Amino acid sequence: MAIKDLFFWRKESFKIESAPLTPEQEQILDRIAKKVVYWKMTTPAILFLESVKPMNYVGSQMLVFFEPFVQTLFNVKEYNEFIKIMEERENVERLLVKIEKFDAEVEEKEREEKKRRKEQKKKRDMGVG
Repeated sequence: MAIKDLFFWRKESFKIESAPLTPEQEQILDRIAKKVVYWKMTTPAILFLESVKPMNYVGSQMLVFFEPFVQTLFNVKEYNEFIKIMEERENVERLLVKIEKFDAEVEEKEREEKKRRKEQKKKRDMGVG
């Protein structure tokens, strides 16, 4: 063993490749992202997830601490699966992307609905006048 091996970290030794998500895990992330968007908490969720991304493992362990409280709201099996998902940093990014995607879809639908209502109002006003 060379002396340099004692003093230098080898990146290869610490590289952990994340496994692709199962369809069940994808559904869990989709459901969470849709709830965040439905509750109109997109911006706070993105800020929170971006700020804790470097400490995702600690955060996922904190989810274990809150498990007894969350069990009253969520399915235990799915919650435990969510904890496992959040242990990997890549999955935090996946959740962020899903939240942003669903938020963009909702905003587009709202814009179309607003445009449709505006056109209907214009038609009504023209018919009345």
